[in-house]
Amino acid sequence: MTRARANLVLLACAAIWGLAFVCQKRAMTHLGPFLFIALRSLLACAALAPLARREWRQAGGPSHPARFLRRSLFAGLAFFGGAALQQAGLVTATVTNAGFLTALYVVITPLLAWLLLGQRPAAWLWLGVALSFAGTWLLGGGELAALSRGDLLIAASAALWALHVVLVGQAAGSGMAAAFTALQFVVVALLAGSATLLWESHDLAAVQRAAPDVLYVGLLSSALTFTLLAVALRATRPAEASVLLSTESLFAALAAFVLLGERLPALGWVGAAAIFAATLVVHLPARRR
Repeated sequence: MTRARANLVLLACAAIWGLAFVCQKRAMTHLGPFLFIALRSLLACAALAPLARREWRQAGGPSHPARFLRRSLFAGLAFFGGAALQQAGLVTATVTNAGFLTALYVVITPLLAWLLLGQRPAAWLWLGVALSFAGTWLLGGGELAALSRGDLLIAASAALWALHVVLVGQAAGSGMAAAFTALQFVVVALLAGSATLLWESHDLAAVQRAAPDVLYVGLLSSALTFTLLAVALRATRPAEASVLLSTESLFAALAAFVLLGERLPALGWVGAAAIFAATLVVHLPARRR
């Protein structure tokens, strides 16, 4: 794959993820957050299973099985926490706000990598943090108290998505990306399924009504984009990939505008622009001596 084609594939992934916010929002009118996550994860597991099985056979299994399983478990826990907060937030938050508030994970990730792994970030990060705070404040209309409960839940989910990125980065050297991702979704499906049985009702008719949205998120937004990323990231530069994937929030806002008729006030758009600018600033290279 050429670099230009790889960048187009990454842009397509961002578009798929942006539209997924609309599907996640619509599904909440029929399903509880945990049931949606369980169904999404089961579909992703089923789609990834053949690829993961072939990968496992070719590699002869991970070189450190216990470490591989432990990292898959921790990554699955972080994914479940982020997904649960995000889905619960989407019950009341708009898709536009959800897209930009989720993008905060891009700024939080290097902070966590610094705290947990000692990876000192570039000085640009602090500008990104300031822009993120200002953007969140403006997205709430100039006062944080104006943010809805759903907005706050989604902002909190960004911290867990950032933790997930750090954990996945630690496991990247295993060379078994499909198996690692599939195991994560197994963990997520088990946790979400257990939570569904404990705290949510089950209605087959509701599942059928939400089926198109569940299929989109489970197969396209989860399994397909993973496969595309695995191929495209080998042919382009990490900095370019990060910027292209950051456009997910812009695609979410566009999808919400066209499909749901959502509108932001002028001050909200200034806040959204500040958050998007923060995601770009974080990717600026560190100044070298």
